[in-house]
Amino acid sequence: MTFGFAPSPAASTSSDLSAASAARMLEPAEWAAAGIPLLRNPREVVSGLHSRHHPRPATAIVAVLDPDERLCASASFARRPAPADGWMFRNILLAQLRRVIPHDLRRRTPVRTAVLLYCREGDARWTQEDGAWMWGLRDACTLHGLRCGAYITLTRDGWQVLGEDRGGRRPSADSTPEPFATSEAPPPKPQTGGAASEVLRRAAAR
Repeated sequence: MTFGFAPSPAASTSSDLSAASAARMLEPAEWAAAGIPLLRNPREVVSGLHSRHHPRPATAIVAVLDPDERLCASASFARRPAPADGWMFRNILLAQLRRVIPHDLRRRTPVRTAVLLYCREGDARWTQEDGAWMWGLRDACTLHGLRCGAYITLTRDGWQVLGEDRGGRRPSADSTPEPFATSEAPPPKPQTGGAASEVLRRAAAR
């Protein structure tokens, strides 16, 4: 007769969840092999999102770019304290995309690209949390009819496009947002002068 201990249902469930979470993340090599399109000017994209959303650690920004890398829509949100899981991140990203821009599922080939900037503590080296965000971004893009674009981390050391050897010191998680780029400058003020302006000035003086 043999005696032993059978694993409890709770322990088995916990182990299964850990294995599933590990499967829902991408290693840097997998990400690099996925053919993610390169940003032509990553610093301009990062600076524009930083200026718009003023991210602090544990803030994610998902943005949709047109074929010319102009910003179509973006949304920022705080990452809730929970285990890193690509499926959960996918659902969060998909909900944000649905909120800010219509899907492109009717197109045969995606024309718009979604990128994700995540502001976090630590250095720029890849973490399992980054792997879960990568998995979530790729899956959310598929479900929303978008191309999966760059995943960018923003730390106190600066920004880094993971899977690529491109990054910079500014902006960083601690830096003051820079003014908008010229392409994102606010519309010019209405011009003054001319006969119409003179009539309005006289009417206001009465």
